[in-house]
Amino acid sequence: MIGAIIMTMTGDGEATGDYLKLRVALAEDDILLREGLASVLERHGFEVVGQAGDASQLLALVRQKAPDLVVVDIRMPPTNTTEGLEAAGLIRQEFPRIGILVLSAHAEMEHAMELLASGRGIGYLLKSRVVDVSDFVETLLRIARGGSVVDPALVQELVSARRRNDPLAALSAREREVLGLMAEGRSNAGIARQLWVTEGTVEKHVRSILAKLCLPETDDDHRRVLAVITFLEAR
Repeated sequence: MIGAIIMTMTGDGEATGDYLKLRVALAEDDILLREGLASVLERHGFEVVGQAGDASQLLALVRQKAPDLVVVDIRMPPTNTTEGLEAAGLIRQEFPRIGILVLSAHAEMEHAMELLASGRGIGYLLKSRVVDVSDFVETLLRIARGGSVVDPALVQELVSARRRNDPLAALSAREREVLGLMAEGRSNAGIARQLWVTEGTVEKHVRSILAKLCLPETDDDHRRVLAVITFLEAR
């Protein structure tokens, strides 16, 4: 049987293990999926303290039962958008020690990152990638112990989004180097001395940088400053 071992100290300083089942609350509007998940967890030694079909039921259940762990779907009634995530956020605020596993059919990046940044004992998995019961059980135990679990598909999406949104992605390695020296306050002449190139070469790099960062010439020309700000914000 799988559960959690709570270690306590006896009077003579020796550690003793007290067996304790992990108490879990489930929130999923698909009743067949919810009942199936409850059955799987109970067979593996968890105590399912209650089930909820929507976010409001989940919040009431958690406040009443104070489980060790919550498993919640992102999209729940009434609008089937992000009610589950919003409920998870409220649970994290009210009960920061309760572990939370969010299950989703989709990678809801923006809201997921807010929740994942909220601390320890948090997880996010795509339903389609849960293919092994023992791995799923181990994931729940890791979250209950305070660990964090993020679906690899979400990680890949975050990396791709960062690449898509990186304003410096179009710059060459040399142009990034020049921009970094600009951020240090160096003039073109100073950059040329640092890189052992001609000042004319630096000027060409600077023009290319400004063009790639979409900083066109204007009458009140502060493009160099704007380029440096872009560099600093992207770091």
